[in-house]
Amino acid sequence: MTDPSHLPNRNEVPEELTWNLGLIFKDDAVFEAAFTEVKESIPDVEKVAGTLGKSAQDLLTGLETILKTYRKLETVYVYASMKSDQDTNNSTNLALNARAATLYANVAAAGSFLEPEILSIDTKVLEGFLAEEPKLELYRHYLDKISRQKEHILPSEQEKLLAGAQDVFESSHGAFNVLTNSDMEYPYVEDENGDMVQMSDGLYSVLLESLNPELREGAFKAMYQTYGQFKNTLAQTLSGEIKRHNFMAQVHHYSDAKEAALADNNIPAVVYDNLVNSVHKYLPLLHRYVALRKKILKLDELNSWDMYAPLTGAPELSYTYEEAQAEAKKALAPLGADYLSHVDEIFNNRYIDVVESKGKRTGAYSGGGYDTPPYELLNWQDNISNLYTLVHETGHSMHSWYTRHNQEYVYGDYPIFVAEIASTTNEAILTEYLLKTQTDPKVRAFVLNYYLDGFKGTMFRQTQFAEFEDWIHQQDAAGNPLTAEYLSEYYGNLNQEYYGSSLTKDAEISWEWARIPHFYYNYYVYQYATGFAAANTLGHAVAHEVPGSQEAYLEYLKAGSSKDPVEIMQKAGVDMTKSEYLDKAFAIFEERLNELEELINQNK
Repeated sequence: MTDPSHLPNRNEVPEELTWNLGLIFKDDAVFEAAFTEVKESIPDVEKVAGTLGKSAQDLLTGLETILKTYRKLETVYVYASMKSDQDTNNSTNLALNARAATLYANVAAAGSFLEPEILSIDTKVLEGFLAEEPKLELYRHYLDKISRQKEHILPSEQEKLLAGAQDVFESSHGAFNVLTNSDMEYPYVEDENGDMVQMSDGLYSVLLESLNPELREGAFKAMYQTYGQFKNTLAQTLSGEIKRHNFMAQVHHYSDAKEAALADNNIPAVVYDNLVNSVHKYLPLLHRYVALRKKILKLDELNSWDMYAPLTGAPELSYTYEEAQAEAKKALAPLGADYLSHVDEIFNNRYIDVVESKGKRTGAYSGGGYDTPPYELLNWQDNISNLYTLVHETGHSMHSWYTRHNQEYVYGDYPIFVAEIASTTNEAILTEYLLKTQTDPKVRAFVLNYYLDGFKGTMFRQTQFAEFEDWIHQQDAAGNPLTAEYLSEYYGNLNQEYYGSSLTKDAEISWEWARIPHFYYNYYVYQYATGFAAANTLGHAVAHEVPGSQEAYLEYLKAGSSKDPVEIMQKAGVDMTKSEYLDKAFAIFEERLNELEELINQNK
């Protein structure tokens, strides 16, 4: 796969390892035609304004007109953003994405009257419309979701003004993306072969798993010193984004940004609070794991750069991209033949952009829209972590496939809250598969260690992020400037509280907040942790072929946004308003920690 010491240019990547965006638009000329069509439909949206409450037919016509435009807009926006992501150095693609973002803002402004007008319709009149026009029944849940926000929607002209300023509001996030993905220049570091190579996000993750502590330290310090050089700028971009969240919550009459973010999907605050409280309850388990890590690695001091080194020696499991695809299909077999047939579709039709290249967006995601394939962006390295990433993103893609083939456009997407459950259930099933099929004690120990590291990185780390995210919103709301020094001091202390006294407090880890893109997503990260815990329940049931579990899981994937997320999960067998599912997740962590300790003691 990609040689991390020399990232290829986009045109040097083999075609079969790139996604085929031609499945959306054959070329940019076709894109331009679609762009123009959306732009020219804006007056049609504006004509609907003031008509929604006149009659059942007017309401139906208005909803169909607006959603039809948004559906076409989504395809245009997805194409442009993915073109930009594949090479953020390409000025043509950046311009394309900027134009699409502006078009999105213009359509949003044109249609901003929708919610205020629906909210102005008397409840009894709206119910009469639903009874009178059978076609409106499709939109009942959609209308109910809007009606819940009655106290938080501004008059139409004010909403239109806010929607028109979307480009301005997103400037902090945009600046962060360009700085961290394009403009930052990383130093050269030593790799496993003794060669000096330029640091990248992909190489960083590889070197942190090195058995050589000097290489780990070199990679860690190179990464954070780079971010440290820009910490004041990054504090400013983050502060701008947090101010946006707090401003929007305030003008929409929410008590705070957290309430506003959770209200969008009707998530009770108890779900968020239970997570933070439960994680603090079980922090002694994390402290025990950190202490075990220090003991096994035989280090006088355990530093932040030692937190990803394999406890059981060199990884026994390594996969090429092709091998990972085959292994993923074996692991996901309990989900059934129909599920696997669509995994094959994703794997074999260039829906995936595989390798790291210059200017390519870092990380991984599953993307696309209602009328496009479920694409995936990867930055592939031949290790077990990337096998998990492939399975994770394919979980998202399969969620998209089932939703879009079973729901109308109005419910053809799903909130992040349930999206992360689909992806992490796949990870849970993969872990079950590996622990069932790997009998070699050393390999088994490695899988257990990998699971524990994954648990640490999701349940504990993402909750730490969630706690920090809540704090920075509170500090900004209280009028405290979010300077680099202020953010770093709190983050460093919080990190130490989570990982305990066995971890040395390295100065650089206090800057970690600067490189986390999810802090720009508005109370996003907690869902990784809640999703991970719920996925343990679902994944265990499917992997152990509990009767009805496969069918219930597929029904969840098909639900899209047709019901509230908590209700969807309750029907799938997980009540996320209670803490029992969290207790079960921590019980599995402790059980596997015990097993790893036993295996290590047996092989002394």
